[in-house]
Amino acid sequence: MTPTSSRPPPTARHRAAETLLSRVWFGTDPLARAGCWLATPLAWITAWESGRRRRRTQALPAPACPVIVVGNLVVGGAGKTPLTLAIADALRTRGHRVGLLCSGYRGHRQAARLVPPDSDAAEHGDEAILLARWGGAPVAAGRRRGEALTLLLRMHPELTVVVSDDGLQHTTLPRSVEIAVFDRRGVGNGRLLPAGPLRESLGALDQIDAIALNEPATSPVAHPRIFGFRMAARRFVSLTGEAEPVDADRFADWVGKRTVAALAGIGEPQRFFDMLAALGLTANAIALGDHDPIDRTVLSELRTDLIVMTSKDAVKCAEFADRRCWALEVSAEPDPRMIDWLTEVLVGLTPA
Repeated sequence: MTPTSSRPPPTARHRAAETLLSRVWFGTDPLARAGCWLATPLAWITAWESGRRRRRTQALPAPACPVIVVGNLVVGGAGKTPLTLAIADALRTRGHRVGLLCSGYRGHRQAARLVPPDSDAAEHGDEAILLARWGGAPVAAGRRRGEALTLLLRMHPELTVVVSDDGLQHTTLPRSVEIAVFDRRGVGNGRLLPAGPLRESLGALDQIDAIALNEPATSPVAHPRIFGFRMAARRFVSLTGEAEPVDADRFADWVGKRTVAALAGIGEPQRFFDMLAALGLTANAIALGDHDPIDRTVLSELRTDLIVMTSKDAVKCAEFADRRCWALEVSAEPDPRMIDWLTEVLVGLTPA
């Protein structure tokens, strides 16, 4: 499936810029490599700033409740949100009372707040709503993660562990465990922003507690704790509720000869399109920018029988979706050894 775009500017320009950077950072073109070298002086600034941030983070006092940060060193999505939910679900089944944190990125509100499951993605951000609608834990969001954590624990003192969706580089967030997630893109040219895709140098992995690989990813470094996880397609759900959910492996047969458009506004949309292809679904793939909003115009301009999208995109248009719209629910399946390790770590952590 080859991504195309029916979006008018500025979304098309946004996606074009992301595509260009991806080619520069993850490609092998000689001109792209030359451009990376030209940006090296700016990458030195990133190196200094990221080092300063990590030192500040290490100086933070221990959190009042164990905090697990699921983040990444590479810009863009790597499967952090599904893994965050999988970890939270596994710990809950083992008796923990779990809370969730996120930044509420691309939401209008920036101050620390609790996120109700029936609230608006435009207000709180798509990831915050997706976490809240999971229904297994209270969710706090805020640009300053430390303030969001304080609010969450004040409103929910019963929590025994908090899992943060992203946040490795957030200096106000105290943490007990850090997990760095990598996907099949790897680390690209291995350079720091803006010369490459890295938010921190690979040397930061020496201080990370574990590496999680979104299979078939490979680890960029040797590490004593490397765990894999796989993304599994579960079912397609009608956004209007006018039809019953359809198992993922039966959806292509259910679609039959109807035309399908696939929308993806995530870090690596091709991963979503590849998953649809693996399910036997033929669709016109439309790649949006990561976290890009979706409005009524986007849907109304699509001349197709059905529209499928990610769960993260579905929360952006739930209020005005039409009967053509379906969301693919996926879940992360982590290596059981990761959950065993986290359980053991949490046993040794006591509230400050």
